[in-house]
Amino acid sequence: MKRILLLVGTNLAVLLVASIVMSLLGVNTSSMTGLLVFAAIFGFGGAFISLAISKWMAKKTMGCEVITSPRDNTERWLLDTVARQAKQSGIKMPEVAVYQSPEMNAFATGPSKDNALVAVSTGLLYGMSQDEIEGVLAHEVSHVANGDMVTLTLIQGVVNTFVIFAARVVAGIINNFVASNDEEGEGLGMFAYMAVVFVLDMLLGILASIIVAYFSRVREFKADAGAARLAGKNKMIAALERLRQGPESGAMPAQMAAFGINGKRSMAEMLMSHPPLEKRIAALKAS
Repeated sequence: MKRILLLVGTNLAVLLVASIVMSLLGVNTSSMTGLLVFAAIFGFGGAFISLAISKWMAKKTMGCEVITSPRDNTERWLLDTVARQAKQSGIKMPEVAVYQSPEMNAFATGPSKDNALVAVSTGLLYGMSQDEIEGVLAHEVSHVANGDMVTLTLIQGVVNTFVIFAARVVAGIINNFVASNDEEGEGLGMFAYMAVVFVLDMLLGILASIIVAYFSRVREFKADAGAARLAGKNKMIAALERLRQGPESGAMPAQMAAFGINGKRSMAEMLMSHPPLEKRIAALKAS
C-alpha cells in the first residue's frame, strides 16, 4: 500500500505546486485557451522533469551502485547478460547497478532508450538462479526497448493536464454559481476557491493515477512477452513463479516501481501498477 500512496502522492504534489503557482499568477477560467496552455505546461513539465532526473533519483533514493568494473563473476555475468540482451533489442548498453535489499526486485528507468539504468536488488541477485535472473533482466531491457518510460511520461502529462484544467473549470463553475446566488455577487473568496481547487485536484488526481496504473499494467504484459523473446518463455515463467513463491517486494519510489519486475498486491486493485503474477504467468503460457 505504501507504493500506491507514493504513486498518488507524487502526482498530487505536482498538481499542488501547479495550483499554487497558477493562483499566484492569477490564472483563472475566464480564458480557456490560457488556462489550457498553463495546464499543459505544468502537466507535461512536471512529468518530463521527473523523467529527466529519473536515473539520478534512482541512484540516490535506492542507493544503487553502478557496476563499472565487475568485482566478481556474478557481476561480470550480470553485465554480459544485459549487454547481450541490449544488443538483441537494438539499444545502447544501459548502466547496470545493484542495490541493497533483501526483497527480490529489479527496475529500469531513464530518460530514453539509449540512456537507461537497469538495477537489481541483492535479494534477487543472490536469491534466484541464473536462468530466473536472465528472465528478469530481459523483462527490464524490454521495458527500455519498448520506450515505456517515455510512453508513461506522456500519458502522465496528458492526465495531469486534464486534472489541472478540469479542476479549475469546475471550480470556476462553482464560483459563478455561488456568485449568482449571493446578494453581493462576490462568489467564493480566494482561499475558498483555492480550497475547492485543491480538493478537485486530489479527487481527479486519484482518477488520473488509476488511468496511469492501467496503462502500466498493459506495458507489463508487453515487457513479459519481450522477455520471453529475449531469454525464452520458460525462463520468464520461472522468474515469475519464483517471485510468486517468495516474499512480497518492498516499497520503491513510484517512478521506479512502475518498471519493477515485481508489484505488490493492493486492496485498491485499480491502482496496481502491475497485473497479478498469476495473470502474467497465464498470459505467457497461453502465448
